[in-house]
Amino acid sequence: MPFKRLNMLAACFLLAAWTIDGCALPASRANAESRVTSQGLGMSPMPAWVEGAVVYGVVPPLFGEDPLQDVIGRLDYLKEQGVDALWLSPLNATDDPSAISYAVTDYLAIRPDFGTQEDFRRLVSEAHARGMRVLMDFVPNHTSTGHPHYQDTVANGRNSKHWNDYVRDKSGVAQHYFDWTNLKNLNYDEPAVQAMMIDAFSFWVREMGVDGFRVDAAWGVKDRTPSFWPRLRQAIGPNVFLLAEASARDPYYVRNGFDAAYDWTTELGKWSWETVWAKPGQAGDRLRTALGGRETPPERIARFLNNNDTGARFITRFGVAQQRVAAVLLHTLPGIPVVYSGEEVGAEFEPYEDPPPLSWQDPHRLRPLYRKLAELRGSHPALRSGSWVEVPVRQNPGAYAFVRDAGRGAWTLVILNFGGPSRIELELPSAYRSAKGSLTDLLTGRSVPVVPGPTTRLELPKQQALILAP
Repeated sequence: MPFKRLNMLAACFLLAAWTIDGCALPASRANAESRVTSQGLGMSPMPAWVEGAVVYGVVPPLFGEDPLQDVIGRLDYLKEQGVDALWLSPLNATDDPSAISYAVTDYLAIRPDFGTQEDFRRLVSEAHARGMRVLMDFVPNHTSTGHPHYQDTVANGRNSKHWNDYVRDKSGVAQHYFDWTNLKNLNYDEPAVQAMMIDAFSFWVREMGVDGFRVDAAWGVKDRTPSFWPRLRQAIGPNVFLLAEASARDPYYVRNGFDAAYDWTTELGKWSWETVWAKPGQAGDRLRTALGGRETPPERIARFLNNNDTGARFITRFGVAQQRVAAVLLHTLPGIPVVYSGEEVGAEFEPYEDPPPLSWQDPHRLRPLYRKLAELRGSHPALRSGSWVEVPVRQNPGAYAFVRDAGRGAWTLVILNFGGPSRIELELPSAYRSAKGSLTDLLTGRSVPVVPGPTTRLELPKQQALILAP
């Protein structure tokens, strides 16, 4: 949803759980894949494919005039870029012609200006043939006022069988969040609403073979009826990936059926990294603050430089050099990196302004960097699943460093200099010091001199990054 257009406040949080009989998917689907487990917090394990994966946000109209077919035409390109999963912006039928619309009028239909169900079924099949997963952006919090259920309440008032499908005040007025006047909140205390939504989620898994969902405004349903999300997880089975559009600073989501949540602050819709980049000379210090203080394990946080709600693209606001360093950060931290349509070619647009199809030109030569980062994340054990330890940096508040360690000598030292002096001094633990006086930069293959000792010293110009390994 377009959070950047709204003055949003933090949501309150509740917790409960209950179960349902008879709504699970077929066992052949539910048990089709192995899963990996995060330790602690009573969380369910994530699908195995998520480990080391790069997710790519797809706005179909940006791919061409025949959106779903044109996405299919770009699958080989995305595979070559190291993309493991596609997150498709909302595809459901809508009464809003915008390129990205959260005003759903039919949860079981594809919007015809994007294509047909057969087009989508083919997209999923072709993606799977290339080893890529497909995630749908799904909208369970509300329907459009154009949805048949809401229209029936307009026509029949309290006599409508769908009157109680919507949250209402004491006067019977259907409620909405913020300025979303055409998006009425569904009443999840109504069994028929829960059944309708479980059926809708299940349909796309069962009939179309999708691998998961980015769940829009998951915080809204949790705020009103927190028992629904555990119920959905039980109904759709353990192997469907669920990403909550909600803050990972609240562990409720990964404890109640979601595999991951957004890298937000405690303020709804506010990006944790938003204040990091404006002053590059302080970026390292600001990152330490932004990355701290979470109960949700870091591997269950979806991280991003751009998405549908970040407004002008990162490159527009902070420049090419800054994006290069930030892209290294995005791909080397634990968590799930999300690359958004055209980010890897420096495309500049605002998602809700209905931009034309992208040119896919790469004037800044960003594409090879993104391809290399995806390759390293998928192939290097430390970047794929290693532990994460921050490394103190002396006298350079614009620099940030950390170690990823997968054990048995498989570790990397990531150093990012967003601004400030080129001399980097690190208080590197002894286990990660190089006795030979050099480490190899995985980005370039070059040997980088490193002065060993309690304080590790090296030269790194501003707006540069290194991924060093022994």
